[in-house]
Amino acid sequence: MCRHLAFLGGEERLGTLLVTPEHGLYRQSWAPRRQRYGTVNADGFGVGWYAEGDPVPARYRRTGPIWGDPSFADLARVVATRALLAAVRDATVAGADGEAAAAPFAAGPWLFSHNGAVRGWPGSLAPLAAGLPPAELLSLEARCDSAFVWALVLHRLRAGDEGGQALADTVLEVAEAAPGSRLNLLLTDGEAIAATAWGDTLWYLAEPGRRVLVASEPHDDDPLWREVPDHTLLTANRTEVLLTPLKDTSDDMASPQRMASAQHKEPRT
Repeated sequence: MCRHLAFLGGEERLGTLLVTPEHGLYRQSWAPRRQRYGTVNADGFGVGWYAEGDPVPARYRRTGPIWGDPSFADLARVVATRALLAAVRDATVAGADGEAAAAPFAAGPWLFSHNGAVRGWPGSLAPLAAGLPPAELLSLEARCDSAFVWALVLHRLRAGDEGGQALADTVLEVAEAAPGSRLNLLLTDGEAIAATAWGDTLWYLAEPGRRVLVASEPHDDDPLWREVPDHTLLTANRTEVLLTPLKDTSDDMASPQRMASAQHKEPRT
């Protein structure tokens, strides 16, 4: 159910990050290597990126497959950024809300994506709707499970939670209400990345001070890629990556395991 990627680093063209890699997100739309659920991600795609000096990201989203959009090919060839979040979609409910249901979702400086599915949607999460102000429910961009999960995350962000805390608490809340859900969430504000591995694959590649990539699967065979264990929160900036086990509401943010990527580098071959 979907593939996504976030990037922080020096200025790179969109195409260099998404199209050029042998197994990049572009190719993952029809030939993912590690996707556990679904085989083709052709129900829409989106890219959000940050321009220098502007904290509010731009977005480009479409309902069809990424390979069928020649305008995106032109865009990716010339637009450069130091931070982005992109996704290709395999819809939980085919055709639901079209372009509005394609990640990344956005609000202020934030970009968000959900790789997975909520079991029993929408009934399973109906009790959680009571915790959101009516105005936030009425302003949902789409009626799909991912858009509702984004509303839960955004509510916490607006209340002052850090990105990682907002993702962790949302995952645990949704998992309790809808056991068996797959909740790989990805969030960035252009300066940091937060992500969860919960039911599907998640990987990262970090070169401190140069770049960090967090993705559903590696887009090449660089030996620096590391897999994130299931039920884990990842938080990253341009200098470090932290992995924190997500177990239950009493210890989900306790005892973070510091994963300084410089300590885990292997020689290039």
